[in-house]
Amino acid sequence: LAGRRAGGMAAAGPASGDFSDLREIKKQLLSVAERSRERGLQHSGKWASELAFALDPLPLSELPPPPALTEEDARDLDAYTLAKSYFDLKEYDRAAYFLRGCKSQKAYFLYMYSRYLSGEKKKDDETVDSLGPLEKGQVKNEALRELRVELSKKHKARELDGFGLYLYGVVLRKLDLVKEAIDVFVEAAHVLPLHWGAWLELCNLITDKEMLKFLSLPDTWMKEFFLAHIYTELQLIEEALQKYQSLIDAGFSKSTYIISQIAVAYHNIRDIDKALSIFNELRKQDPYRIENMDTFSNLLYVRSMKPELSYLAHNLCEIDKYRVETCCVIGNYYSLRSQHEKAALYFQRALKLNPRYLGAWTLMGHEYMEMKNTSAAIQAYRHAIEVNKRDYRAWYGLGQTYEILKMPFYCLYYYRRAHQLRPNDSRMLVALGECYEKLNQLVEAKKCYWRAYAVGDVEKMALVKLAKLHEQLNESEQAAQCYIKYIQDIYSCGELVEHVEVSTAFRYLAQYYFKCKLWDEASACAQKCCAFNDTREEGKALLRQILQLRNQGETSSTDIAAPFFLPASLSANNTPTRRVSPLNLSSVTP
Repeated sequence: LAGRRAGGMAAAGPASGDFSDLREIKKQLLSVAERSRERGLQHSGKWASELAFALDPLPLSELPPPPALTEEDARDLDAYTLAKSYFDLKEYDRAAYFLRGCKSQKAYFLYMYSRYLSGEKKKDDETVDSLGPLEKGQVKNEALRELRVELSKKHKARELDGFGLYLYGVVLRKLDLVKEAIDVFVEAAHVLPLHWGAWLELCNLITDKEMLKFLSLPDTWMKEFFLAHIYTELQLIEEALQKYQSLIDAGFSKSTYIISQIAVAYHNIRDIDKALSIFNELRKQDPYRIENMDTFSNLLYVRSMKPELSYLAHNLCEIDKYRVETCCVIGNYYSLRSQHEKAALYFQRALKLNPRYLGAWTLMGHEYMEMKNTSAAIQAYRHAIEVNKRDYRAWYGLGQTYEILKMPFYCLYYYRRAHQLRPNDSRMLVALGECYEKLNQLVEAKKCYWRAYAVGDVEKMALVKLAKLHEQLNESEQAAQCYIKYIQDIYSCGELVEHVEVSTAFRYLAQYYFKCKLWDEASACAQKCCAFNDTREEGKALLRQILQLRNQGETSSTDIAAPFFLPASLSANNTPTRRVSPLNLSSVTP
């Protein structure tokens, strides 16, 4: 055991955060890429190769030697070579048949992995044949229990290498034995820190920062990549971006993997312009790349960039039309054109290609919502949550669906879950506030709207909703302050008139100032009302009333200035509202 541990740690290379010897790191990456490919672990091999490609090439004298063969390897070589060729052609049962009785680590791993993949393939085929409302666990990988028994014996006897431990962890995770799986993946990361697959599996099992603290991870440079990835997954975007920046500074500036992860991070915090520019840069560097292009298409969709989305869809279709990402991009394209049936069809196609593809379940849920098919939407969102409990969009989607079904208690539960995953996303908070309002829990609703405004309200609706709540509760001063702040916000970001509620705000303020006998302010707001169709008549009527009262000699009230101080929380410079003229109302002519 001591020997195995020592061997494992020797492969770990430089300590965490130490990127001084990039040549050594490149050697390790090339070596682990080759070892992963020998075992049929294509994705880990690809990850290591992409990262190695981002570093400077090595001279011939420094290239890593091929792994040394043991006596057992030599004995199993013929069976391994034959089985590997079958494995590469996806004939998993056939590969496993010829590997029976092999003793070498490499051949034994391929034997077990072939059996595992054979079970997964059969399960997927069955799932695809009945891609209806499947309940969890209706279709099982029959091979898992046997594999667990055999691997657990080997594990107890300490006979599993880093790859074997990884496979054992995957089997445990598939059997929903999460705690045991985490322990095994941590052990795999200690024994073979360079295998990205084990780190990635850990990422999928860690649900919050607390869990992360209690893991004893190996002190290796790979840990930095793992932390950056898990921070992105846990929506700790600032920390993630810092990590990725330090990796770029360390010498990985050419890595397309890191560039794509940074783009995804900006997508997650809805910094759409930044994410789009990084994706465009990535497409220049790696024009035939398909990974993450579905995320790129989500951004183009949000921005309603039809020509760009159409170009992306055609381009990916030419590269590989039967990839899940391609199907999702085409689905988004049809969705943007409001052809929702066609969009849902493409998301279904994506799921036939990979039933565990998270994005497609969520997007399909959205399409069913558009088609008013709530039960199918609920089913799709539940599938998404089954694949990944951290997908806030699926929780949020479920909340919206139950809102349509007028079931506010259910909504509350799902919106809360979405809010826990995205505490600083104003949309979740506004949705929560609306729920509380429906349940007549107005104090809670107020808190939600206020918090939504405080974290940076994306849709600029929180203040209006808060103002309307204050109106309902006859708290006219607070309502007026919210409307004033709302108008300031709308004018400061320059996207006026598109906002329906601007006229509502002016109407309320005009009436409020009128009640307070502040004729100048009231008439300025009333004049603004005349610019909007829905408040034009009321604005004109109010202006006539003000004129009448002024002609009768009513003076503007001055002793009412006190209530117009914005509370410190609302106004940074504490200007009395009477003197705040963000709208430059004085210059408005009737």
